[in-house]
Amino acid sequence: MSRMRLFLAVIVISSLVGGYLAWRWWADGGQRSVQMYAWFRDNSLYPEKIMRAGERCRNAPFVFPTDGLAGFLWGDSFRPGHTHQGVDIFSGTAPGVTPIYAAYPGYLTRLGDWVSTVIVRVPSDPLAPGRQVWVYYTHMADAQGNSFISADFPAGTSEALVEAGTLLGHMGNYSGEAGNPTGVHLHISIVKDDGQGSFANELEIRNTYDPSPYFGLALNAYTNTNEIPTCVEPVE
Repeated sequence: MSRMRLFLAVIVISSLVGGYLAWRWWADGGQRSVQMYAWFRDNSLYPEKIMRAGERCRNAPFVFPTDGLAGFLWGDSFRPGHTHQGVDIFSGTAPGVTPIYAAYPGYLTRLGDWVSTVIVRVPSDPLAPGRQVWVYYTHMADAQGNSFISADFPAGTSEALVEAGTLLGHMGNYSGEAGNPTGVHLHISIVKDDGQGSFANELEIRNTYDPSPYFGLALNAYTNTNEIPTCVEPVE
């Protein structure tokens, strides 16, 4: 009988813990995730939440880089031990269709082995003049790694001047591993300088900045737990 009671106690405790974790997931971005998964099934949902390339929110320094929903935010967590270090923007289109533009002027680099990624050096952060930052754009290739980056920026490009609105490429679904696609989207992040004139490791959130003030959007999952961000007061 004691073993049965112990077994039942474990079941009850596990259920309580599971329920609490599910509640925390719902409270901390889960509602937005539910909306996004519904949109993945039906792209006609939430037309009022779609942002447009070139749209500027309030007095933010950056313009929105593409058409789509800012569905997964800086600080979201998709699995234990992982924290999302940028913003994922989903278009609902096929790979290679939706254009991606520079959100802010700077100097573009594409390393020799980058098939889907470019990074733009901004010598003076508009939010902290004198501080250098980097804007990272990725997933611009198809599932097999065929690049959608603009022909103006071949592999090995270094310090090419781009203005806000310069075409960088098109949205793709390359995950970094050929034949293992992700959903079609743009991942963009604001990366810290490494202190030696290059960019820090973008894969770690501590090496990135909250993109919210750069875009004038609620892109921080720690503070925006429920909503797909939209530009409430767009500026032409």
